[in-house]
Amino acid sequence: MTAAGVGLAMSFAYLLGVGLASGTFTQPSWSAANEVSSGALILEGYQGLGGFGKFLGVLVALGLVANNIPGTYSAALCFQVLGRYGARIPRWILSCVGAIIYTACALGGRNYLYDIFENFLALMGYWVTIFIVITLEEHLIFRRTRGFDWTAWSDPSRLPLGLAALTAFLIGWVGAILCMYQVYYVGPIAKLASPIGADLGIWVGSSWAMIVFPPLRWLELRKIGR
Repeated sequence: MTAAGVGLAMSFAYLLGVGLASGTFTQPSWSAANEVSSGALILEGYQGLGGFGKFLGVLVALGLVANNIPGTYSAALCFQVLGRYGARIPRWILSCVGAIIYTACALGGRNYLYDIFENFLALMGYWVTIFIVITLEEHLIFRRTRGFDWTAWSDPSRLPLGLAALTAFLIGWVGAILCMYQVYYVGPIAKLASPIGADLGIWVGSSWAMIVFPPLRWLELRKIGR
């Protein structure tokens, strides 16, 4: 039921976005509104409904606000897993801190939202693939027979130090930086791959992390034992 609810809600938002984006190519007023902001485009799309259309535009805006609630809650949990000191802070305080941070970011970047998303999501793609590779190798290679001790989640003396994972992560990032092709930076290897540049950061970064993590993790287990 949860997956169905989330899927239907996201599908509605995606279809609404597709419809509005398509309309900018055929409706001059929609195209002009899109030059102002995405909110202006939404209101222009509902213009034919009069006052009820404005009401729907408000509902859509409130829906975006409501969509921040799961992320705010998750951010508070992420603060708490950083260490035992974070766990001592009430979660509602951490949620308020997170809300203040993303509100400040939203106010500062409201006029450059598309550019920020385009650049930030590209950076996320690099580190997420490296993170997934390391996590999968830990699970499939080193935890396949031993499994996970769920009682050790808050005991630092029984948890891995993470030296192998951190080193592999940093090496993967070196590969990603050398091979990325973005507006703000073009890596030297990306320049050599193609006359017009080629973004190989995701593939090279995740490959380097995949290669170096197993021997580093084996060495960590052998020397430290966890």
